[in-house]
Amino acid sequence: MTNFVHLETPSTPKAGGCACGAHDEEVPALDVRQIPHAIRHAAVFGAFDAIRPGNALVIVAPHAPVPLLNQLASRALIACEYLVEGPTEWHVKITRLDDEA
Repeated sequence: MTNFVHLETPSTPKAGGCACGAHDEEVPALDVRQIPHAIRHAAVFGAFDAIRPGNALVIVAPHAPVPLLNQLASRALIACEYLVEGPTEWHVKITRLDDEA
């Protein structure tokens, strides 16, 4: 038997896109070095999909994430800025651009 829990939520979502009321003041960072390689790209896709146009995500990777950036660029318009370039880690700020741009 499955039990369902009714959750009370505000009728209008807050600016962050969900109804929790929390929001990030800074650009969120995702350290993908801690994610198993087999699911690393999928984890980044999930995080990226949560970013609205005009907002950004910083990923921390163990190498230059060129294949991943190409995959993201095939999903949406993006701008990339390398904040740290090796030799042991790369920090890349990925901004999701408006599809209308």
